[in-house]
Amino acid sequence: MDTSPGTFADLGLRDELLQALTHLGYEEPTPIQRESIPPLVEGRDLLGQAATGTGKTAAFALPLLQRMPAGRDATEPAALILVPTRELAMQVSEAIHKYGKALGTRVLPVYGGQPIRSQLRALQRGVDVVVATPGRAVDHLKRGTLRLGSIEVVVLDEADEMLDMGFAEDIESILTDAPEGRQTVLFSATMPPRIASIANRHLRDAVRIELGGEDIAPGDGPLVRQTAYIVPRGQKSSALGRVLDVEAPTAALVFCRTRDEVDSLSETLNGRGYRAEALHGGMSQEQRDRVMKKLRSGAAELLIATDVAARGLDVDQLTHVINFDVPAAPAAYVHRIGRVGRAGREGVAITLAEPREHRMLKQIERLTKQKIEIEKIPTVADLRARRLELTRAGLEESLLEDKLDAFRVVVETLAEEYDVMDVAAAAVKLAHELSGAAVDEEEIPDAPAVHDRPERASKSRNGGGDDRPRRGAQKHQSAGMTRLFIGAGRAAGIRPQDLVGAIANESSVPGRDIGAIEIADRFSLVEVPEPFADEVITALRASSIKGRRTNVRRERF
Repeated sequence: MDTSPGTFADLGLRDELLQALTHLGYEEPTPIQRESIPPLVEGRDLLGQAATGTGKTAAFALPLLQRMPAGRDATEPAALILVPTRELAMQVSEAIHKYGKALGTRVLPVYGGQPIRSQLRALQRGVDVVVATPGRAVDHLKRGTLRLGSIEVVVLDEADEMLDMGFAEDIESILTDAPEGRQTVLFSATMPPRIASIANRHLRDAVRIELGGEDIAPGDGPLVRQTAYIVPRGQKSSALGRVLDVEAPTAALVFCRTRDEVDSLSETLNGRGYRAEALHGGMSQEQRDRVMKKLRSGAAELLIATDVAARGLDVDQLTHVINFDVPAAPAAYVHRIGRVGRAGREGVAITLAEPREHRMLKQIERLTKQKIEIEKIPTVADLRARRLELTRAGLEESLLEDKLDAFRVVVETLAEEYDVMDVAAAAVKLAHELSGAAVDEEEIPDAPAVHDRPERASKSRNGGGDDRPRRGAQKHQSAGMTRLFIGAGRAAGIRPQDLVGAIANESSVPGRDIGAIEIADRFSLVEVPEPFADEVITALRASSIKGRRTNVRRERF
């Protein structure tokens, strides 16, 4: 695999796309983009193995847009992208809209849980790219409102996850109906036999790309304490602030993917009272030198940077490296954290990962032979305790300096009227308040990591084995989860993947956040995260599972 950095211009992309990427702050292609874009621009089929967070969306979206005529006015779509969840459908649609804005590209997300009338109107007006969950795409095909006659490209993103969610038949139906001469692109984090079977039937002379094959010898890395927090996408800035409050780094380097993210995060952190400086490829050498001088002199404590801008940086006082996003490749992760833990000093590497990026963390662990501990986001109580600890440490340092004679008269005077312990406590309280230790009272919700959820029995996931609820199982519920009763079971042909697909397709709960599933003859029990329980109940009551409406409610104990 070519690991040279290169630029997007080196990949031969049209000016409109290069300008959009520059405007969005992307400075260089990720490994999967470097390997995928050239053959896709040539029209080749492609089978790619890469985890979430590696830049797959741009890897297939940019070639798709490269080959599409600007201002295309045909009614039927030229490209269909299949994704497992509505969350991913929205993300991919948003990305394609941004990349193709100057080309006038019309993109439509199609997923469950959204009024179908608005989708029908958009399809009637005409679109260029449809990003759909398989179930809703099949619904439109049956209605005749989505036509595949003009389709030139079909992309399967997160193919293994779609199969896990029970969409195999839908995917087969869609690929069979699509024109034979189209380009087919399949991305998957894993390559089980079912994926290989689909590739063999539907891809022609495909280019195969596997990301993450770098082997990093154990012990080669620096002395670094490595931790990660699984954080909802919309809470990452707040979570970073909380982590920084607890860690209190002397100097930290925070990595972001794009220039825009660097600028936005720098502004947010400065608003929280941190001394943060931005560093990216859009800055002059004079600006870079000024930023580095501030960091080395202690005038700044946080440096927010892109990988490109941070190349060659060597800061002795650096104590923390923080990945605001999971790096696109394990080698990039190792390179980042290698900036701390030098000269025998232990450094700290912290990664903020979205739930879907948990696979990438496991891949990094496997290749580096080093454990990344998944920790809970610090609570308000944790933050209060940490700030009190810092106040105590400051007072202890003052006591050791022993320059207190000028203040003894105040203590002696107050001690004549008040208890000495009360006087000391009042002094500590005043010192603590003057330190500016205001506490953010809002708790940040945890997002469940893949391995934090109860495992489903492998036999049950495959639709076989004895999936009867165990005696007393209904009385045990996983922490943070709510068990739902669904009035359809084995007698109605219900399988675990049917329930996962229905919930993920009709609500905002990703399939991998769904907990234990138990299926009886006439009913099923499914665990979902408590904050989403009401949404899932409403969504499932308004939809059908295996072609039939069912009763859905919270389980009654």
